[in-house]
This record gives sequence, structure tokens and C-alpha cells, in this order.
Amino acid sequence: MTVAHRQDEPPAGDGVTPGGPVLALGNSIALDCPILVVDDNVFNRTLIGAILAEAGFHRVSFAAGGQEALTMIEAALPDLLILDIMMPGLDGFEVCRRLRAMPETADLPILVQTALSSGEDRNRAFAAGTTDLVCKPLERTELLARVRIHLEDRVLIRRLQAYRARVEAELAIARSMHEQLLPTPAQCAAAAAAAGCRLRAHSVISPNLGGDLWGLLPLGGRRFGIYLLNVAGRGVSAALNAFRLHTLLQELGPVHGEDAAALLTALNDRAAGLLAPGERATMTYGVVDGEAGRFIHASAQGAPPMILGDGGSGGPQFGTATGLPIGIGPGLRYRSEAMELPRGGVLALSSVAVLEALDPGGTGIGLGWMIARAVAEGEGFDSVVRSLGFALGQASGDDHTLLWIEREMAD
Repeated sequence: MTVAHRQDEPPAGDGVTPGGPVLALGNSIALDCPILVVDDNVFNRTLIGAILAEAGFHRVSFAAGGQEALTMIEAALPDLLILDIMMPGLDGFEVCRRLRAMPETADLPILVQTALSSGEDRNRAFAAGTTDLVCKPLERTELLARVRIHLEDRVLIRRLQAYRARVEAELAIARSMHEQLLPTPAQCAAAAAAAGCRLRAHSVISPNLGGDLWGLLPLGGRRFGIYLLNVAGRGVSAALNAFRLHTLLQELGPVHGEDAAALLTALNDRAAGLLAPGERATMTYGVVDGEAGRFIHASAQGAPPMILGDGGSGGPQFGTATGLPIGIGPGLRYRSEAMELPRGGVLALSSVAVLEALDPGGTGIGLGWMIARAVAEGEGFDSVVRSLGFALGQASGDDHTLLWIEREMAD
């Protein structure tokens, strides 16, 4: 902020005056912060300016009253306001109230200098929006200590805000990339139609970016591969690991996509050298065979798949989730399991977060009966998604996925 000094003000200091206090390294940035001193008494302004200049604060401006201070703050926001509370016209109480009412100055540090000694007067000052108090007559050491504390806090908060904005921007980019990896509705429709099925998906990405990801692998004939994986953790690191595994799956799919167990085995061998120690991923991969009416899958501790017959008769049939997570180490072997998918039946694949929200034991029974009821009542996928939204709630903060594959009644 560049503001001409009043004729009665001391010149700004050009550094730490010999004999002045030696500032800690952490204070060096605070010396560059703009400070506005507001006092109707010229002697007090001169005294405060001299103390600040001697200590090395070289961006100090002055105002002789409340209205002048507000005008200067509107033109250029300082990092600290040193404010006299008892002034004619617009006093310090009113200045505080007006500043706190504006979003841009709601968190401005206001250091009030006052001769008020009663607890009631001090409470009134804090109620008006004062950050801190320093007593008159001013004591040099106390004034500088409070100035440094509030300026260092101001710098720290600004850095944290900048860091948060950068992280949020990075998360937004990663979330957009994540969304681009998910199959499009057209891809879902084409793959499912070739197998005589309908495929619908409900996928929610956490605001904090989780590791849920699902995808399709094209296969010959009336078949397609489908996977659902979840990388442990949240944030950019979890998303990056999900991207890595996605890339591996696209590479391994043409070679091992026909064999669910072989695909998971190959993926684990590659991922074990790619993921950092302690990083894990759960996953279910299977082949939907529309001609044979089967779902042949393998699991790396993923949520168990479930199948309901036509009309939900007989309740849900669950697959297994016996394999160890991806990334523990090379050499793990997985086994495939076949499940019958009758005409009119529904195959449901879900993330672990869905199972745990409906059943703390993670057995899938809660989701299974929810789907069975929806199918029996003829409401289907949309009804289940609405129920999931209610069960998971907006406060969970976790990403989750539900895949719904319904085999057509006739070719």
C-alpha cells in the first residue's frame, strides 16, 4: 500500500536500526507487512511510528481518525490495524464494527490501544471485533511482541489459504481426470447390448478424491469384462494409484481379459512393484457372458457380487471375495468362480463403502435385500440409488459405486 505520510509522521525505517531488537528469522517476512496506525493524537502516532521503524517495520501508514482509516483501508488493505479506541467522531468501537461487517476485513487483525481499564470496557471492545488489546501508556516491548505475533499469524494464514487453494485446484483437476476414465453411457450401452444386457452405473467421487474406479474391457462374442476397484486412502495419491491400475488393466485386458483369475494374478504381479509399501487395492473383475448366462469372476477382497433371479425370486445369491488385496506382493494366485445369470436376472457389483453403509459387517445382505425388494416391486435401479443416497448421506465423504447389469428376457 503506497500512501503519503502526513507531515507530522516519522519517515518509514529502512531496516533494523543499530541497537534495535534482533528479529528471529521467522519475523523477517512479517517486517514487510503493511501496518496502519490510527490515532487522533499526533504524539501517539509519532511514538508508535518510531517504535515500529526502529524494529524494522518499513511499511507503516497513518490515519488521524476513524473515517480516514476506513477510506485508506478501502483503497489498500493492511495486514494489521493499530487502532486507538477513544477518538472524536468515528471512534474505535465503530471502526471495529464496520470492518467486521465487511467480508474482506472480517479477519483483519485489529490491535486496539486503550487507556480503558474496566472489565466492562474491555468486553465492549472485544464485542465490537477487537483482536487484541495493548494498554496505554504504551510499553515498547509489549507493543512489538503483539505486533509480531499478529503479523506472523497473518502471514501463516495467508500461506495456508494459498496452499488450500492450490490443493483444491489440484483435486479438481484429478477429479476431472478421474471422471474422464469412467465409461461413457454410450460405451456402457454398446457393451451391454452386445451381451443381451442392460448396464447402469451410479458412481460418486468423494470431494476429497478417493480411489474408487470401474471400467469395461471389450471381449469377443456376446461377452464383456467389467471391473470395480478401490485403492486405499484418499486424495491425489489414491487417485494416482487408481490411474496406474487403470492403465495396467487396459494393457493386460487384451491378453488376460478372458480369464478373470489370470487377469487379477497378472495385475497383482505388476502392481506389487508399482505401489509403495503398504499401499493396497481391492478389486472384483468378471466376465459377463450373455450367451451362456453366466458371470465368471475373481476377487481381490472386493465386495462380493450378487445376483437376483427374475423378479427377485429366492433372494440374492452372493459370490465370494476370498482373494488377497492387490499390491501385497508378487506371486499371489486368484481363482475364478462362476455364477448363473438367468434371463431377467440382475447382477449387482458395489464398492465396499456401499456394503458398510447398509451393513456394518460388510456381508452385502443389506444391499442384497434392498435390491431384491426394488426388483420385486418393479422399481429397479433408480429406487436402489435413491435408497443408497439416503443410507450413505452427504456427510460420509466417501466415494462409492453401484453397477447394475440386467440380462434381457429375450435376445
